[in-house]
Amino acid sequence: MSRLFMIIYTLAVTVLAGTGVIAALTTGRVDLPSIMMAAAAGAVLALPAAWIVARRLENL
Repeated sequence: MSRLFMIIYTLAVTVLAGTGVIAALTTGRVDLPSIMMAAAAGAVLALPAAWIVARRLENL
């Protein structure tokens, strides 16, 4: 499952980090620490999301 997890994680981290950055910019936080924090939060949130999706796909 680790290979499937890594593939899904690369997609999920791109989507969630990008969403976090867009949300930060939309709320007016245009400084670098805020943008980096939003991207890091998206990367951390992508871990359990990718794990759950990979596990469900393996159990099909």
